[in-house]
Amino acid sequence: MNRFAPYVFLRDLASRWDVLAFIVVIGLIAFLGETSRGLFAPLSQLDVTPLSLDPAHLPEYAARTTFRMLAGLFLSLVFTLTYATWAAKSERAGKLLVPILDILQSVPILGFISVTVVFFMSLAPGRVLGAEFAAIFAIFTSQAWNMAFSFYQSLRTVPTELMEAAESFRLSPWMRFWQLEVPFGMPALIWNMMMSMSGGWFFVVASESISVGHTSVALPGVGSYIALAIEQKNLHAIGWAIATMLIVILLYDQLLFRPLVAWVDRFRVEQEPGVRVPDSWALTMMRRSRLIQAATVAFHAAVLRTSRAVKRTDKPPQAPAPKRRLDLLWVSLIIGAAVLGLWHIVWVLIKNTPVREALQVCGLATLTMLRVFILIALASLVWVPIGVWVGMRPRAAQIVQPIAQFMAAFPANLLFPIAVYGIVAWKLNPDIYLSPLMILGTQWYILFNVIAGASAIPAEMRYVAANFRVSGWLWWRKVALPAVLPFYVTGAITASGGSWNAAIVAELATWGDTQIQARGLGSYIAEATTAGDFHRIVLGIGTMSLFVVVINRLFWRPLYYFAERRYRLT
Repeated sequence: MNRFAPYVFLRDLASRWDVLAFIVVIGLIAFLGETSRGLFAPLSQLDVTPLSLDPAHLPEYAARTTFRMLAGLFLSLVFTLTYATWAAKSERAGKLLVPILDILQSVPILGFISVTVVFFMSLAPGRVLGAEFAAIFAIFTSQAWNMAFSFYQSLRTVPTELMEAAESFRLSPWMRFWQLEVPFGMPALIWNMMMSMSGGWFFVVASESISVGHTSVALPGVGSYIALAIEQKNLHAIGWAIATMLIVILLYDQLLFRPLVAWVDRFRVEQEPGVRVPDSWALTMMRRSRLIQAATVAFHAAVLRTSRAVKRTDKPPQAPAPKRRLDLLWVSLIIGAAVLGLWHIVWVLIKNTPVREALQVCGLATLTMLRVFILIALASLVWVPIGVWVGMRPRAAQIVQPIAQFMAAFPANLLFPIAVYGIVAWKLNPDIYLSPLMILGTQWYILFNVIAGASAIPAEMRYVAANFRVSGWLWWRKVALPAVLPFYVTGAITASGGSWNAAIVAELATWGDTQIQARGLGSYIAEATTAGDFHRIVLGIGTMSLFVVVINRLFWRPLYYFAERRYRLT
């Protein structure tokens, strides 16, 4: 007789996966409790307990930074599912929402901080919570735009046969969104969420160490730790910060992104038999834990109930009646917003800006534009072939994923010691040798989107190419490049906008008292922000937004629509 037989009911009550899930959940609750501590404390508390470069504080700082980034990622996901869907579903709204998205991604992080910091601080006067709102919003602005563009591109390229199948099953618009369109866009969206998380790390120094004019707030976190280490020229502290970043990235890769990548593999349009699917111990834990399964069943029941609440009519579709009044109202709103914006531009900028200064700023923007073009071209030549190779090999994608996340998250500020020392020691030209810092974090948008596009290439397309012995450059020209072009353009648009953003960090490198400056619009905005010169800040941000929007309208957007029309999977 088994002496453990009386305790068999414990095994039925909770398996080892339930125990592991319980430990993970309790750990997450403790993590949230620790990070929320001090949110409602007075702002003066930050001066009472100033930042320390002691490595013992890094676990707490890392928890605070990770919480802000996860909060920003959640807000970005909500924004994506609403804004991108509205832009893709409504042709009338899309004509306005997509250009607005172009403008928003062209506004630098320091621009958002300088304009919104007073507003967020006023939401919780004299409290740390107001500064936390400002930091989370700044991180949100570094994460949301590429996710929205990715989901918008997915909604615009849903295969026609899938839409016809949804019509055949008489799915309501609500059910079609959650059971067809969201699953179809999930693989690319997850890769862009990983890129967004890394993008938040890239700008974490600016978002946690806020300095606009006479307002200076340093929130406890890895970003402010790095800023203090750079100010004090402490290489040991920078080494500890890099190690902490690596550990944190590996943790949320194992607990969040690797399970998501393994889970969304079921939503790929084509499943090639015999290919090893991605796996994750955390996803296995969630699937085998009774506690998590119960929560999942409750969530599915809620979604199904809301889906059934939206009834589908059995009437045959009719041609929509012309809505001239609605169109007239919409056009009137657009014209009104444009006139109001132009009035503010004329009143704030043109009235107080000499022609000489305006021409100087345009010249600086041209220099930054040339850097962006050259760097995007070089990054494309390197990462498009690598992304296609990785995307067609799921096992390689699992290996590359955490490495690319860490490299994308690596803040340019951490390379300032090397850049400043090398430029000063060898008397190099800062206009050239500071430029690679601009593409350091944004080139990965191209890689991640190309990997997502290559992983979505239908198996029959590859089989046909193999049967006809299509290889070499012909295979790239007829199979690989057309298949990944819509995804590449999405990544290149975001990488281009991100490079303009990164110019503010890259064109003005500081290491202690030593400062190296490259001529460009980024260093112009950085100097204006440090000086608190609102006029020059608005002038620089407006010029950058204008250049980015014009480039997107004349080059990237036509290329995007060409890829969408010609290479859509139908």
